[in-house]
Amino acid sequence: MYPVVRMLWQLFRHRNSEPLPVTGTHVSQHYCLPWDIDLWMELNNGRTLTLYDLGRIPLARRAGLVGLLRKNRWGLTMAGVSVRYRRRVRAFEKIEMRSRLICWDDKFMYLEQSMWKRNGECANHALYRSAITGKQGIVAPSDALKQMGESIQPPDMPKWVAGWIAADTQRPWPPMQD
Repeated sequence: MYPVVRMLWQLFRHRNSEPLPVTGTHVSQHYCLPWDIDLWMELNNGRTLTLYDLGRIPLARRAGLVGLLRKNRWGLTMAGVSVRYRRRVRAFEKIEMRSRLICWDDKFMYLEQSMWKRNGECANHALYRSAITGKQGIVAPSDALKQMGESIQPPDMPKWVAGWIAADTQRPWPPMQD
């Protein structure tokens, strides 16, 4: 089940947070609740992806993107993700989530999110490919930024992001059916 109440709480909690620059980092605090765990009594890998919404949506709102999406009746979709899991998150454990836009190209925005334990260890790290969608298809990030009053060039794409993009182009689509 989608954590609607938790999303509303995050939006309420950060309603008066300072606006962020487009590449600013949104930091939020969360708990791993009993319904987030799997059979091994730790944060479920699929639930991790859902919980990352709790950081991305407030990030988009603080950066001014949510208002633009509403104004233009655009959507925001995920077009890919790569996650690295390194430390277990147990029930009732508090984590800090960090969410930021790393860079963009002609079609997609690339976001980085991570969950950090109290001892300073990174539990997991995700790289997302996201697209703004409208009636005509994908909206170029540069067009959206222009409408937001931003005239910045995309930051240099980190090599590890470019490597992921290149590797993903090698993946067959549609997948082979046996």
